[in-house]
Amino acid sequence: MLATGIVEKLNAFYPEANIDFLLRKGNEGLLEGHPFINKVLIWDKKQGKYKNLFGILGEIRKSKYDLVINLQRFGASGILTALSGAKKTYGFDKNPFSTFFTKSFPHVIGKKGDKNYLHEIERNHALISGLTDRVAAKPKLYPTAADFEKVKSYKVGTYITISPASVWFTKQLPKDKWVELINTIPENIKIYLTGGKGDIVICDEIINNSNHRAIEILAGKLSFLQTAALVKDAKMNYTNDSAPMHFASAMDAPVTAVYCSTIPEFGFGPLSTVSYILQEEENLACRPCGLHGFKECPLEHFKCAYDIQLSMTAD
Repeated sequence: MLATGIVEKLNAFYPEANIDFLLRKGNEGLLEGHPFINKVLIWDKKQGKYKNLFGILGEIRKSKYDLVINLQRFGASGILTALSGAKKTYGFDKNPFSTFFTKSFPHVIGKKGDKNYLHEIERNHALISGLTDRVAAKPKLYPTAADFEKVKSYKVGTYITISPASVWFTKQLPKDKWVELINTIPENIKIYLTGGKGDIVICDEIINNSNHRAIEILAGKLSFLQTAALVKDAKMNYTNDSAPMHFASAMDAPVTAVYCSTIPEFGFGPLSTVSYILQEEENLACRPCGLHGFKECPLEHFKCAYDIQLSMTAD
């Protein structure tokens, strides 16, 4: 989703250019009907990972691109870039195949307390600043009219969304903390719990332990773009440091992002006009414990989550 800012900027400067977008299978729904993307290339990593990788490489080479821009720092994308046959290839110097790129750029992750850190969209934009300008474009998604129609019935009265789950345990606020927050929300505000099918269990547990009487589980019921259409008009959207936060950013929807083991200074924070960050304020020495999170707290206390003072920011 953050990479869509590059699409916005390139289209603004080169409206006649064909822009193709490569992503991992499972995420293609994000770009369905995107007005500025010519073609979406899909890499299936789960079924014949390397066979499909080289199949994608063949497709890339046939396209004879003028420019390939690699926003990832992993070997597989580096191989595709280096062997793409494009006239020019740009990417980050942390990619193991960056030596073979036409140009490589630094990718510096911010540290705790760094007030001058770069956001990921700014790091990404550096790759095309010489082709455009110095101002990074915000990410953007394009739900269709059908997507908005799908969620229309949920947009009756004031509502908020909560996306309680995360792939990583240490990036996910514990369910009892979500319950603590929910119990402070006035009964006249509808609450929708969003996420994927795998998040239904935690959503059920939250509902069963909360006192709020107007909660509905939408996890597993909406597509990516339908979820984006829903968060657009919410009074507030509560998320972990995870994908739903970027949904809100891409729709410029109000968002409150909860940071447990990770920190905003890494450069992946909310970009919405109205945004808040909730995190522990004791400046724990063990935080952050990693860039992406872990399956369990390395010190077994998870104070970075339990010490967060929650507040209802959708006044």
